[in-house]
Amino acid sequence: MELNLIQTIAVWTLPVLFAITAHEAAHAYAAKRLGDPTAFLMGRMTFNPIKHIDPVGTIILPLICVLLPGSFLFGYAKPVPVNFAGLNNPKSDMRWVAAAGPAANLVMALIWALLFRFAVALEGNMFQVPLALMAQAGIQINVVLMVLNLMPIPPLDGGRILVSLLPNHLAAMVARVEPYGFFILIGLLATGLLGQILAPFIHLVMQLVTLVL
Repeated sequence: MELNLIQTIAVWTLPVLFAITAHEAAHAYAAKRLGDPTAFLMGRMTFNPIKHIDPVGTIILPLICVLLPGSFLFGYAKPVPVNFAGLNNPKSDMRWVAAAGPAANLVMALIWALLFRFAVALEGNMFQVPLALMAQAGIQINVVLMVLNLMPIPPLDGGRILVSLLPNHLAAMVARVEPYGFFILIGLLATGLLGQILAPFIHLVMQLVTLVL
């Protein structure tokens, strides 16, 4: 189904906002549970999307990706502040705080899959097509965010998980990549390599999520 600009924005807005909100709120919740209340005290442990929106990463960049044919969906939110030194067990707890975001996206993808199933059952209802399209967008954005954030490049969640699992001397080497992580991602995106790297993993997770359908 071909959508115009307004329809595309209407279909993708809520799924994108819910995806980044759940992701960041999950980080904040996990950090607080494990001893660091920084994000909570800054009001970031919330499902209010306004607290997590980055104008470029959350709005402009995903919109460009959605509108450009064949473009790889990409975006980001304001990172939740975490004082890893304040966690109960800084090195080991880091992995759970990092994993909370992708886990939240997996849960959101499953919820959207169930909503798609519900939409299919609304045969003849005027809300069937809009809900089905929104659910498909919700599945896609959450799966992409989950897989993207699990890349083992600091400061992505996968990078932090990797740092938490490695011996200290190797962890320190990987952690030194963090200031350049965003530029590595942009380089991979600009060359088209990011989509090629992530596509098999996205396909695999999509297959697993759609099993609920």
